[in-house]
Amino acid sequence: MNQPLAYRMRPEKLDEIVGQEHLIGENKILRKCVENKQLFSMIFFGPPGCGKTTLAMVLANECGLPYRLFNAVTGNKKQLDQLFEESKFFPGLVVIIDEVHRLNKDKQDLLLPYVENGAITLIGATTSNPLFAINPAIRSRTQLFEVRSNTKEDVITALKRAVVSPKGFNHTIQIQEEALNAIARHVNGDIRYALNILEKCAMMTSDITLDTVMQFASIPNINMDKDDDGHYDAVSAFQKSIRGSDVNAALYYLGRLILANDMDSIERRLLVTAYEDIGLGNPAAVARCVNAIDAAKRVGFPEARIILSQAVIDLTLSPKTKSAEAAIDRVMESLKKEILPVPDYLRLTPVNLNEDMKYPYDRPDLWSKIQYLPDKIAHEQFYIPEMSSTYEKTLAENLNKLSKAKRSARLDLLKKNKL
Repeated sequence: MNQPLAYRMRPEKLDEIVGQEHLIGENKILRKCVENKQLFSMIFFGPPGCGKTTLAMVLANECGLPYRLFNAVTGNKKQLDQLFEESKFFPGLVVIIDEVHRLNKDKQDLLLPYVENGAITLIGATTSNPLFAINPAIRSRTQLFEVRSNTKEDVITALKRAVVSPKGFNHTIQIQEEALNAIARHVNGDIRYALNILEKCAMMTSDITLDTVMQFASIPNINMDKDDDGHYDAVSAFQKSIRGSDVNAALYYLGRLILANDMDSIERRLLVTAYEDIGLGNPAAVARCVNAIDAAKRVGFPEARIILSQAVIDLTLSPKTKSAEAAIDRVMESLKKEILPVPDYLRLTPVNLNEDMKYPYDRPDLWSKIQYLPDKIAHEQFYIPEMSSTYEKTLAENLNKLSKAKRSARLDLLKKNKL
């Protein structure tokens, strides 16, 4: 059976790896590991398809060390026990763990002593941020290395190698430059995906053109590269369409970002828009947006498009207010002019303050009567409600009631009910 092109082209040596110069370039840490034939436990984190597992396998091969693959999700205790037995015969056995952030506590408890004493060299791979996703027990025993998304140039280099390599097409096909660029734009740094497209194109013809590529990489707009101005224009139009309550336009620009496979921009723009433009106009929609983004990231594309579409429709047709943004901006402008000291009775540990002027922790009936702002700006109003929704109208009514009560810095008089 013919092996897939991406499998055949998988690097076996460090010099065959495309990109990642910050890790494997001259005098860089992983290059030094290979030169010294010595590895230590580490975790690679980065987006899908950037070569984390491949890099781990190459390091083990180049250092002449046996390695085993283990999946943190599907692997079980019996498989770990087998690895531990092997490590007795191969000290420093390299164990490459995919989805390492999913390693449950039971597996960690079994694995950690062997990592601690060096019987096993752990190389973990994860798409999650290790500072949040990796258990501290694992993190403290490893070094963290970011494996970056491949650039368009990296992808093109990998494709050209596949065209000429004996492991690839060995000069039996040709591909036009614009076709190479089209694939590179489409795959968002995923070399494996790029090679799969190239292989499909080669099944059709030995002279691959842009038209050939477009049959397998459905890209209505070829200028959706993340580095193109057109991409940033789409991001800008996306947020403005939601703000302007044009649901069809918002969905259109969402679609363009989905074509670019740019979950990061979608996530950032939706979150900013939700809090900046919808805000107190519909806090429930803001919460739903946060949940939708989490769900979309969990399932990934293409299914994530359904979840994101729902969130965009929800936000676009929701009541909107920028009152929260305006309020904090007024605060920041005030702080630029002068930062005033916190009143003594609000300080964490007030010094030389009479007992009757200390904050009354035991008097909740007084809390809404105390002056909390410094004297100089005691009457400033930073939050000005916009009557854009039933919710904010309720906040405004409550604010109005509270403002009728006179606040005071004289806690001694408040405690004696003399104000």
